[in-house]
Amino acid sequence: MKDRFDAVVIGGGLLGCAVAWTLARDGADVLLVERDQINQHASGQNAGSLHFQLEYRMIEKGIDAAKRAAEAMPLHLEAARLWARLASEVGEPLGVVQHGGLMLAEDAAQASLLETKADIERSWGLDVELLDGPEVHAMAPYLSDSVVAASYCPLEGKADTRTAGPAMARAAIRCGATVRTRTSVTDLRRSGSAWSVTLNDRDGDAGQRKQTVTTESVILTSGVWTTEIGDMIGAHLPTVALALTMTVTAKTEKFIPHLVQHAGARLSLKQSAEGNVLIGGGWPARLITGADGSPDFSVRPELLRASVAGNARAATTVVPRVGSLPALRTWVGTTTVTPDQLPLVGPVPGAPGVFVATGGSAFTLGPSFAQVLAELALGRTPGIDLTPYDPNRYERRACVSQP
Repeated sequence: MKDRFDAVVIGGGLLGCAVAWTLARDGADVLLVERDQINQHASGQNAGSLHFQLEYRMIEKGIDAAKRAAEAMPLHLEAARLWARLASEVGEPLGVVQHGGLMLAEDAAQASLLETKADIERSWGLDVELLDGPEVHAMAPYLSDSVVAASYCPLEGKADTRTAGPAMARAAIRCGATVRTRTSVTDLRRSGSAWSVTLNDRDGDAGQRKQTVTTESVILTSGVWTTEIGDMIGAHLPTVALALTMTVTAKTEKFIPHLVQHAGARLSLKQSAEGNVLIGGGWPARLITGADGSPDFSVRPELLRASVAGNARAATTVVPRVGSLPALRTWVGTTTVTPDQLPLVGPVPGAPGVFVATGGSAFTLGPSFAQVLAELALGRTPGIDLTPYDPNRYERRACVSQP
């Protein structure tokens, strides 16, 4: 393999593949490096929801927190637009269906919260409609009588997590990108005006396992490994890893056309193209930690029985028919959020030519993250103001807190 590229993308999930494709499509010579296999981690383990409304985790701590989370709405709006056309541009199906999403309320307090939430979302330009009980049941007769109201966003839907990331990787390769899997980054340092990236190929022959490549731009799409990669270059990129529970049922005839959320419970529910019902929404699993207390991402997280039961209860309460469907599999996927719940997107402080995106609804926001990262790497001004997501906000806080 040659040893010089215009850009090195670290992380082969949906986001990394989308960045590599976008850059290669625009003429850049790109290397995409993935420590395991393409789409193996968060991008291939989530349930594929395209949430553009504020999610339960964004509103459960009150209106001020919801207003703060809504600062990411420009990224949501752009992602909704990009997902709608992405398959035709990539040239392969991505399983994208945008038949709309419902966030449900089962009591007056939750209905009032939905109304306030909708006001916040509309102020940013999101198309959201409030539905009363009869309107909800006319649109979604599969819901239980306990549902008294809902907010409806016609942009929401789902994508196929099994196919979206690999399709983007193939599109990147067709445009000339180089993709290396089972290859870890072991060192990253500034070398003059460029970056030297040392790679360890776990499948290589003894004499070919290590290689150093040079690049003008490094793009971190590393998910739960973002903080670790940042440490290599002395950058403060704080992230919080979460292990979340998901369940898939046996196939049945189609009866849920919408993406379903809840204003008062952890729930995200949808039906796949094959008829399986996917149930998630943020119920925790247990991350395994090392001797120093930090998460060990090489070990599979442990399911928590209470989370599996709680997720099933939330689903069957509002969609009773789900209770009659056998569960085929329950699994855990990991994801990354930031301490203030806003995404981390932009140039990495103190590291010219290095750019990062992570946090929040990274699968949903993958296309808009990829677009702004590519614009930055190509020296262009992004079409979205990245100020609220600037990684430097943590550097500034660290400086302020020092004695």
